[in-house]
Amino acid sequence: MSDLVEYEKIGSIGVITVNNPPVNALSPGVPEGMVEGVEKGIADPDVKAMVLIGAGRSFIAGADIKFLGKPRSKIASNYRELFENSEKPIVAAIHGYALGGGLETALGCHYRVAVESAKVGLPEVLIGILPGGAGTQRLPRLIGPEAALEMIVTGRHVPAREAGELGIIDEVVADGDLKSAAIAFAEKIADQRPIPRISQMNEKVENVDSGIFDAMRKKIERRARNQIAPYHCILCVEAAVSLPFDEGVARERELFQELVNGEEAKSLRYAFFSERQAAKIPDIDKSIVPVDVKLAAVVGAGTMGGGIAMCFADSGIPVKLLEISKKFLEEGMAKIKANYETSIKRGSIDAAEMDKRLALIDPVLAYEDIADADLVIEAVFEEMSVKEEVFGKLDAVMKPGAILASNTSTLDIDQIARATKRPEAVLGMHFLSPANVMKLLEIVRGENTSKEAVVTALKIGRRIGKVGAVCGNCDGFLANRSRMPFQTEMNILIEDGAMPEQVDKVMIDFGYPMGPFAVGDLAGLDIGYAVRKRRAVESPNEFRKLPIPDRLYEMGRYGQKTSGGWFNYKPGDRTPYPDPEVVKVIEDTRRKLGVEPHDFTDEEILQRLLFSSINEAAKILEEGIAYRASDVDIMWLYGFGFPRYRGGLMYWADQIGVKKIYETMCEWEKAYGERWKPATLIKELADSGKSFADA
Repeated sequence: MSDLVEYEKIGSIGVITVNNPPVNALSPGVPEGMVEGVEKGIADPDVKAMVLIGAGRSFIAGADIKFLGKPRSKIASNYRELFENSEKPIVAAIHGYALGGGLETALGCHYRVAVESAKVGLPEVLIGILPGGAGTQRLPRLIGPEAALEMIVTGRHVPAREAGELGIIDEVVADGDLKSAAIAFAEKIADQRPIPRISQMNEKVENVDSGIFDAMRKKIERRARNQIAPYHCILCVEAAVSLPFDEGVARERELFQELVNGEEAKSLRYAFFSERQAAKIPDIDKSIVPVDVKLAAVVGAGTMGGGIAMCFADSGIPVKLLEISKKFLEEGMAKIKANYETSIKRGSIDAAEMDKRLALIDPVLAYEDIADADLVIEAVFEEMSVKEEVFGKLDAVMKPGAILASNTSTLDIDQIARATKRPEAVLGMHFLSPANVMKLLEIVRGENTSKEAVVTALKIGRRIGKVGAVCGNCDGFLANRSRMPFQTEMNILIEDGAMPEQVDKVMIDFGYPMGPFAVGDLAGLDIGYAVRKRRAVESPNEFRKLPIPDRLYEMGRYGQKTSGGWFNYKPGDRTPYPDPEVVKVIEDTRRKLGVEPHDFTDEEILQRLLFSSINEAAKILEEGIAYRASDVDIMWLYGFGFPRYRGGLMYWADQIGVKKIYETMCEWEKAYGERWKPATLIKELADSGKSFADA
C-alpha cells in the first residue's frame, strides 16, 4: 500500500483511508493507493463492500494543483472507472470537503454518505479549468443537466443537506462517528444488486431541452466576460446530453487540455497560490502563538463599524458594538438588521439565522463594557485626533494581552500606537467597504507591532472569511497608496480629452465589474474630496489638484447618495447615465486649464491607468512596505475588483514585460512630465531582464 493510503478490514467491510495531510489532495501515490485498497477488498472473499474515507479534517479536497497539466500515471487517469466497475459496492464517506477531483472520486463510487457539515462541489472553473475526471459527465446523469450546469459553471460549494436533496448524497448523518455510520450503511447495501453505476444512468440526460445551455450562456455573459473556462464547462455538460458516456469523457478531456496550460488557467492558479503566500510573513514562523479571540469588540456603529461587527457575527464570534450615544447605537443596529433583512430577501439566509447572528452582537455604550474583549477594532471617523482619543481610552480599559486594531485606511499606525502605553498591541486592520462583503483585510504592521498581533490578525481574518495580506506603515499603506495614482490619472485623462463613460467602458471591457467613475459615485465623491483635502495639507509638494471632481463636490454632486456625481442616477436604479451638466463642467475646466482635448485609444487609457499604479507599487516594494509583488496583487484582486483571471496588477505587468513598461513610461515622462518617471526598481528589472515576481 502507498504510505498515503491505509487499508483495514472491519467485519465484512474493507475500509480504505486516504491520509495525505492537510486536506487529502490527490497527490501522486493517492490514486494508486486507493486502487490497491479496492483490489484488496475485491480479492478478499470475506469482504462484502468497501468504504472510502479521508483521515483528518476532510474527505478529498481536490487535485494537487502543483501537478495540474503534468503527466499522470495510467491509474491516476482511470481509477474512477476502476472503482465504478468494482463487483463489490464502494461507499464514499464524506466529511469536510469533497471538491473537484474529490467529488469526482466520490461519483466514481456507488454510494455516498456525508456528515451534515460536509460540502461538495466542482470548483475547477475558479482556477480556469473544468472538472477533468468525468465529473461533467457523471454529475448530469445523477442530478440532471440543469442542476449540474449551475454547480459546475459557478463552482460553488454545496452543503451536504442540499447535496442530499439534489441526489448527490445518498444518506446524510449527524456530525460525529462518520466511519461507523458509513460501515453500517455499507453493511446495509452490501448485497443489493444491481450495483448503481452513474455512467450507466441515462434517464436524466435524455430528452433534455437544449435551450438550457444557451440560457446559461446568456446568464453568465457579464460575469464570465473574457473567460473561456465557464463556456467550456457548458460544452462539457452539453456533451453529457448529446454523446454516449465514453465519448463525453473524451470530449471533456479534450476541452480540459485546451484550458489547463492556457493564460487564463495560469493566471488563476497564480492568484490561488498568491493568496496562500500572503499568509507567510518572512520573519514570523509557526512558533508564534496568536491570541485566542473568543470575544471581539468594535468601536463605532457607523457603516464600517456595523459591517465589521457583522463579519464576526456571521462567523459565530460574539462581538460587542460600542457607540458614544444611544441614538447612534440604535441607528447602527437598525442598519445591521436592515442588511440582514436584505439577505433574507435574496434567499442567502433565513429569519432564524438572522436572529442567531443578531444575538451575537451586543450593543454597549461604555468603554468599560468592552474591557474583556480579546480584540477590539476601532472604526470611527477618519481623523487622527479622534482616533488618538479612542486609543487612549482603549489603553486605559482593555485587559492585558488584548489586540488593539484600527480600521484606518490611510492614517499613521505608529502615531495611533503612541496614544497608548502598549504600542506592541496596536496594528491596522483595514476592512474595505462594505466590510461585511469585501474579502480583503489589509493588516498594517507598525514599527512596534508584535508578531503575536500580526498572526492574530491573520488568523481572525481567516475565521471571518477574509483574505489577509500584511504590509508596512506609510500614508495609504499598500492598498490605497498603490491605488492613488490610478485615481489621479483617471481624472487627468478627463482633463486631457477622455470622457467618464469611455474610461469606464475600457475598464469594464478589461474585466472590472464596474468602471472607476461609477465606483467613485458608489463610494461618494465627498470621500475622495476629504482625502485630497487632507493630503493637500500633509504633502503639499506631492499633491496635485483635481479641479473637475472638486467642482462636482462643490455642486453637491456626491454620487449615488445625491442621485448625481460623475453620472446621473434614477430612483431605485443604480445604472449610471451620462449628464450634460457634467460635460459642461469638464469642458469649462479644460478651457480654464488651456487644454486642447485629444482622443485616446482604449489601450492608452488602460495603460495610463494601470501603469501609474504599477509604478507606485514598485516604489512600495523598493521601500519594503510590501513583502512581495504577489501581495500587491492580493490587494488589487480582493480590494479593487481587478479581474482575477488576469492574475493581479503585477502579474499582468509581468505578462506585458517590465522592459516594455519602462520604455513606455520613459516616453510618457518626456511627453507628460515628472509623474511618469519610472521607479528605480522598474529600471533595475528592465535592465536585468527580470520580472516583478523575481523581486
